[in-house]
Amino acid sequence: MSSAGKATTLPAAEPQSSWLRANWGLLLAVAAMVAVLLIPTPAALPVAGHRMLAILIFAVIIWMTEAIDYAVSAIVIAALMAFMLGLSPNIANPKVLMGTSAGLGLAFSGFANTALVLVASALFLSAAMTLTGLDKRIALSILSRVGVETRHVVVGTILVGFVIAFLVPSTTARVACLVPITLGIIAAFGVNRKGAFASMLMITTVQTASIWNVGIKTAAAQNMVAIGFIEKAFGKTVTWLEWLIAAAPFGVLMSIALYFVMTRMIPPEVKEVPGGREAIRKSLAALGPMKISEMKLLTISLTLLAFWATEGVLHKFDTSTTTITAVALMFLPGIGIMTWKDAQPRIPWGTVILFGIGISLGTALLQTKGATWLADIVVAEFGLKQATAMFVLGVMSLFLVVIHLGFASATALAAAMIPIVIAVLQGIATPGINVVGMTLLLQFVVSFGFILVVNAPQNMVAYGTDTFSARDFVRTGLVLTVIALSLVMLLGVTYWRWLGYV
Repeated sequence: MSSAGKATTLPAAEPQSSWLRANWGLLLAVAAMVAVLLIPTPAALPVAGHRMLAILIFAVIIWMTEAIDYAVSAIVIAALMAFMLGLSPNIANPKVLMGTSAGLGLAFSGFANTALVLVASALFLSAAMTLTGLDKRIALSILSRVGVETRHVVVGTILVGFVIAFLVPSTTARVACLVPITLGIIAAFGVNRKGAFASMLMITTVQTASIWNVGIKTAAAQNMVAIGFIEKAFGKTVTWLEWLIAAAPFGVLMSIALYFVMTRMIPPEVKEVPGGREAIRKSLAALGPMKISEMKLLTISLTLLAFWATEGVLHKFDTSTTTITAVALMFLPGIGIMTWKDAQPRIPWGTVILFGIGISLGTALLQTKGATWLADIVVAEFGLKQATAMFVLGVMSLFLVVIHLGFASATALAAAMIPIVIAVLQGIATPGINVVGMTLLLQFVVSFGFILVVNAPQNMVAYGTDTFSARDFVRTGLVLTVIALSLVMLLGVTYWRWLGYV
């Protein structure tokens, strides 16, 4: 009887153990949230702010551990905000509760942000590039013009990443487009797919994407998160051209550094390959003549780029408005290059949901004073109250780089940290600090996902090709991060100070 009893209980225990192992991140997030809620609310912190900090802890752990899908996490966070804020005293009138309707409204307030429009529109542009094959044609056209020496191919790869960053406003989409092309180059050189040349070229491809996420406003979703918070907090924006003027020198210098880091730290086993250029030209020829849809998309993309670059100079149309207009044109009969049926399966809707809820989370942290209260502690603990702008820039940059090690999404990192960055900067008493400018510079650092493969989706796309080891990515990424932080400090005392951002 007892043996039979044991036989029936053991199989039941194993699934429970497996469930605990699979969901430890979710359990940890819930436990941390409850622990924060159990702490007595500080006198200077509203109850709603206290509860938002508990939700922030939950979100950070969920995002760091990837306990549940990002889109699902966004829905869970929205539900928590609706109930926990709804049952909190109103900030303006603590005698009455905020109400779940108001809480839910705040949870979805991010979807009314113009930055969300830009991100969603950018995803449609990326889908159009993939659908027509224009991104591949541009990349192959550039690579067909570089030499057959490996160092020329590395330069060509960096150049391709730079050009595509202007036209494909989605990092993951860019890398997904470039990875097959990079694999084709590796095959053309006839080298081992797991050798040094393959490793060097693939890491170069993905790190170029990360570098130009900093350089170009429309290159990455996390930039739009920061712009959304800047507009909400200060009633100001940063135009596409202003961003490029501030960040392009960093992108250029980092691209040069990337070339030397990759060619020195992972020296290729081949110097050149006869016929390598021809192999790329054959791939280009296989695409056939340029299609009408590609010509239309190129025309729309270049026109849009011109509108982005002249915002606030020749016209007053903001980036989001011009981008969604371009998307509308892409769907119109006659002018259009794709149908909704073509586009719909190619859009990562989870990214849109995460983006909207992420902005809502940050907005709620600011409105409930949770971010301000936390920022006051950071300011006091790090001695930032009377600190110089450069000391603040250095401390906050290092903090963002370290905390990024735990995040698999720069969008999630920006959603969680930029509101706190803004509150910290507002809490500093040092005269002359440009809070908007400093927020912009620290947003650049949010994109520094150079170290770990799991620090960005594009890294994982490239890692899936099995052409490089995580160890090579880490050791080259560490060097790139040190160079990037050094450049932040160097540009902080020179170029960015001259522009008035520091």
